[in-house]
Formats: sequence, structure tokens, C-alpha cells
Amino acid sequence: MSKKYIDVMDTTFRDGFQSVFGGRVLMNDFFPAVEAAKDAGITHFEFGGGARFQSLFFYLQENAFEMMDKFREIVGPDANLQTLARGINTVMLDTGSRELIDLHAKMFAKHGTSTIRNFDALNDVQNLEYSAECIKKYGVNHEVVVTLMDLPPGCTGAHDVAFYEKTLRQILDSGLPYDSLCFKDASGTSSPQKVYETIQMARKLVGNDTHIRLHTHETAGVSVACYLAALDAGADGIDLAASPVSGGTSQPDILTMLHAVKGKNYDLGGLEIEKILKYQEVLGHQLKDYFIPPEATQVSPLIPFSPMPGGALTANTQMMRDNGTLHKFPEVIKAMREVVEKGGYGTSVTPVSQFYWQQAYANVMFGPWKQIAPGYGKMVLGYFGKTPVAPDEKIVALAAEKLKMEPTKENPLDIADRDEKKKISVWKQRLEIEGIEASEENIFIAAACDEKGIAFLKGESPLNIRKNDSACENDKDCNLGENKNMSNANGNYTVVVDGQKFNVSIAEGNADIQVTPVTSNSNTASAPVSSNGEGVEVPAVVNGAVWKILVKEGDKVEKDQQIMILEAMKMEIDINAPEAGTITKILVAANDAVEEGQTLAIIG
Repeated sequence: MSKKYIDVMDTTFRDGFQSVFGGRVLMNDFFPAVEAAKDAGITHFEFGGGARFQSLFFYLQENAFEMMDKFREIVGPDANLQTLARGINTVMLDTGSRELIDLHAKMFAKHGTSTIRNFDALNDVQNLEYSAECIKKYGVNHEVVVTLMDLPPGCTGAHDVAFYEKTLRQILDSGLPYDSLCFKDASGTSSPQKVYETIQMARKLVGNDTHIRLHTHETAGVSVACYLAALDAGADGIDLAASPVSGGTSQPDILTMLHAVKGKNYDLGGLEIEKILKYQEVLGHQLKDYFIPPEATQVSPLIPFSPMPGGALTANTQMMRDNGTLHKFPEVIKAMREVVEKGGYGTSVTPVSQFYWQQAYANVMFGPWKQIAPGYGKMVLGYFGKTPVAPDEKIVALAAEKLKMEPTKENPLDIADRDEKKKISVWKQRLEIEGIEASEENIFIAAACDEKGIAFLKGESPLNIRKNDSACENDKDCNLGENKNMSNANGNYTVVVDGQKFNVSIAEGNADIQVTPVTSNSNTASAPVSSNGEGVEVPAVVNGAVWKILVKEGDKVEKDQQIMILEAMKMEIDINAPEAGTITKILVAANDAVEEGQTLAIIG
């Protein structure tokens, strides 16, 4: 009797890179490994989409569409190249308009995509319908997704087999077109028994002709057991990665899974151990200079209680390294539990996982529920669709107060269609103003990446990768793995010399350096501090970057009026006036890097 053929998708170059390096791996550094993977007999790859779309523009000075084209050239026309899309968010963190969702499918089809795996973090089927139509419109296979995780202890109402059956029945009843079905557990927290019963349930509903696969992560330590359970329940495919970007926060290793199915009636993609060993040897060599964060290689027993996806965990810890707050990581993970409990049980996968993380981070840095992270607040208010259960009423009321937005049940696509910043015509006009070619690719890059996309297209985006010390010796654009990111040294900083505090403006070349003495304040940023009788200092409450300055020198402000917005950990941090008065000095500019406690402005 022949063994059942199990389709293996190699996630190394998308989810593997995202889970270990935050997506920051240069294409020319990994393309030789793609060639080796092809030689090893791998024909199904995850090669783009998800966070590996924006990260190329944000950090690598690379065009994701060009990377996809070159990947296709290496593996040939017959390989199944798959990307990840977030339903109405596509590859963005915010809801796209209908025309942007259509453009996403068109561009990804144009640049070599065979299959798009398409999920909604809230399991709101309405959020999958239009994107599914667009994907099929451009001749791409649509893999529809039900997202999985386990709830914190004591929580009920979603994320059990009955909930997944309800979601799958809604998908079937909606009539949306699909070619295959995936159960995606980005946090790796589902138990093997729940996986077994879920796949078994799905097989009965969709019949034997529908391809069913499971995607999970090793983060919680049960991924191999879950894959074995899924195969025993009738799954047709699983996702695996190659060392050194396998295990830990990533997918199980190909070799590990080949070992796990020894003696069982499964043929994993026709793969041979010796060929995979050669492939992994090449991959290890190509990535030898890259800094692997220690948390990327670990299994965490805390993750089932505070589900953090592997693909987001290292991206967040790397940002905490940049911000000098990595020591707060255990507190943030612990705080996530309450955030999930009160947020309506959306699956902890992008963008919801980032909303959870941002709110937990805010609760740790500023006090529980003192600030509402915009994404989290909009989610509980209904602006991304319907959460699996109703969010906590007090948190909904707090979000409405803080964000000055009312709860809604309106279709998020209708809201997005009214947003001027989500119109193709607006971005086309912006590109023309900037003197940039208004190709469909450039329009989508700008719309998906906003100002960072414009910076890339103008050749002004930073190169921010992390390599080991020896690899960085003669590379000014290379950030050491454990060092704080100082790639953008220009700006305004606060320094202390012989106990006296100074504001210092720094610029490259022979530019003038401005030094302004200020009186020393305490490390706590909450209390207004007098500045030599000239007024009250307004300090940065966290390490981050200045995103927007909402006032100018000479403006009168009221107490608690918002005067600036910082960006930290992909979230907006409000800076409010500690008392009423006149803005006498603004000591920073947009995009400046700032440190916690640094004076941003003075109110006289």
C-alpha cells in the first residue's frame, strides 16, 4: 500500500524569516539557498506577502515585487509560490479600500504568485468575501483560512471546535470561491486534540476532494504533536521550515518532521533526508552573519496563557531592543493575557496580535488602561469587523472616549472606501507631485506603506539589518544584534555632562551644533519640570521617533492638549501639554529619534 502524499510548503523564506529575523534578510543573501531548496526537490514555497511585504520597504531598501520576480526566476514556472494576505487588510495593518484590495490581487498575480492564503484575524467571514473574489478574478488560487489559537484559562465562548465549525459553515454558506482550506495557528497554542477534532470536523463538512492543511508554530512546544494529529485526522498538507530558521518561534524543522513520521503511512512531499541536509547546509552558510535573537530559538511555556505569534514575537522584541525596553518583555507578555480577555477573542495573528501587543505595551509603560492603542481601540469599537465575542463594555467605553470614536457595526470596507488616503487617485497624484512614476506597483507600495513607502520610492528609506559583530566591522549600515539602533543619529538629544543637562542638536557634516542648557529633571516623565524659569519642559514618555508635531512656537495650548505624537513599537504615543501656556520652544523635528525623558518642547 502506497503512503499518503502530504504536500509540504517550505515557509523558510517568508514566515521563517519573519519569525526569526523580523523579516529583515536581504534577497541576495538568501537566493543561493532558494536554489539549494529547488535542487532538494521542494516545489511549494511561501515567498512573500504578510509582514515580508512592508519589511522590505521599511528596513531593507528592497522592492518586494522585484524580490518576488527574481524568486520565480530561480524556482521556475511550475513551482507553487504562495503569499499571505490578511483579508481586507491584504498586506497592510489597516483596512484597505475595495480598489486597493483589487490592486493587491492584481499585482501579486502579476509578480509570480500561484496561491494566496487569505485569512481574517477576527474570523469575520464578511471580511473574506471581497478579497476572495479579487484573488480568483486574477487567476490565483485562493486558500481560505480559519484562524486558531487557545484562549487564556477561564475564557470561553470562542476558539473551540464548535466555534471553528460555525466559522467554516459561514464560509461555505457565503459562497465565496476557494481552492483549498487552511487552519492557521500563528501562536502555536492549540492543543493536539483540538487540532485533531477540528480537522476531522472539517473533513466531514467539505468532503474528501478539498485540500486541507494546518499551519502552526513551535512557540508553545506542541507543533509536531499538532501536525501528527492533523495528519491522522485527514489533513493533506503542512508547513515546515529549514534550519536555522525553524523551530522556536518558527515552523517545525523539515528534518524533525521527517523523523516524526518514520514508520507512519505518510510521504512528506517526496523529500529525501540527504538532499534536505545539503539545503540546510547552504542556508546556514548564507545566514551565518545574521544575528539570531535568543528568544527566536526558544519554546515558551507562557505563550498559551498570553498567545503571541512567533511571526510577531521577534519583530516586537527587536523593536524593544531598538527602544531600550527589552527588559520589559516579560511584563508585556504577562499583560497580554488581560488584553486578550477584554478584547473580544480575535485570533492573535496580524494585525490583531499587534493590537494586543501594543495595548499590553501601553499598559506596562503608562499604567493599566491609561492609554488606548489606536488599533486595539478601533478593534473593540468594531472598525475592523465583528469580534468573536463582545469586548468588555468598560474597555469599549474607554476606547470611545480616548479615540473620540463611536462604536460601529458598519462594513469596514464601506468605511475604507470613504477614506481619501485609501483612494488610488489620491496616491497617484501624490506620486506625480513627488516626481515618482505612477505605476500600479508604485501606487500600491505608497498606499500600503504610507510615508515609508514614499521614502523608499524616493531612495530615502533606511537600511536596518542586524548582523553579528564580526560581520559589521566595516559596514556603516549594519546594526549589531544586541546594540541599540543608532542608524539615524541626526536629531535632538538630551545629554548630561558633569551632572548638568543639555539639549543637543546633531547633524552630519559641518552643520552647526546647537547646545541649550536645561535644568536636570528626574527620570520620571510624568511631572512638569521648570526650565530655568523659562517654562515647563514637555518630556518624551518613551523611546521612539517624532511622528507629528501638532503645534508651533508661539501657539497657546490648554492643559492636556495634544501637542505631538511619537511613534514607538508601531503605535502612536500622545504627548500632551502638562499645563496651559504658550509654546516657547520646540526642540525636535519630525522623524527625530528621541529617548525617554528627553525634552521635546517648553511651555512658558
